[in-house]
Amino acid sequence: MPTTPFLNMFGRSPIRPLEEHMAKVHACVMQLYPFFEAVLKEQWDDVAALQKEIAHLENEADVMKRDLRVHLPKGLFMPVSRSDLLELLSVQDRLANKAKDIAGIVMGRRMVFPKAIASTFMEFLTRCMDASKQANTAIHELDELLETGFSGSEIKLVEGMITTLSGIERDTDEKQIELRNMIFSLEESLSAVSIMFLYKIIEWTGDLANRAQDVGDRLQILLAR
Repeated sequence: MPTTPFLNMFGRSPIRPLEEHMAKVHACVMQLYPFFEAVLKEQWDDVAALQKEIAHLENEADVMKRDLRVHLPKGLFMPVSRSDLLELLSVQDRLANKAKDIAGIVMGRRMVFPKAIASTFMEFLTRCMDASKQANTAIHELDELLETGFSGSEIKLVEGMITTLSGIERDTDEKQIELRNMIFSLEESLSAVSIMFLYKIIEWTGDLANRAQDVGDRLQILLAR
């Protein structure tokens, strides 16, 4: 991270820990891909190991969140407020929480996905992970934004990243609708409980993109102020 004499005078910037937290959150989300690959193959030992890894990464993100909250100075000589940084931290953390919830319920129920939706679901999951990746990339521009005083070409670059993130989130909405329609066509061949949980997992997977979009929205608020 670039440093300035100004930041050296007033202590460690909270921006790097915020970026590191987002990187941990994204790492947690990325584990969902091998997790669901194992689920679709019904390789439950692998599923269990990957679910534990997702929970471990989410816990590490929680530790980082608590540490940053405790040590974030009350008087920040920065172009952003303490409350805005704390809110950004919270929305980042919700992304990891959702990944953990998804893995927990799928593993807990040993959910079996209909083969007819498997490839479409993985495409949907990939696009939701793209949203997390884009949010992570945008957050890692915070140090550069700080260096430029939240102005100039850097702010336009980040605004473009946020616009791209919004487009990715819209893509996931369309894919989610497609998946719901596919499940609807299969309802007669599935139990009511299976149908209910399939809809739930599709909704929660879509929430990954929604929460990544929330990160972008909070970042946009920082830019506006």
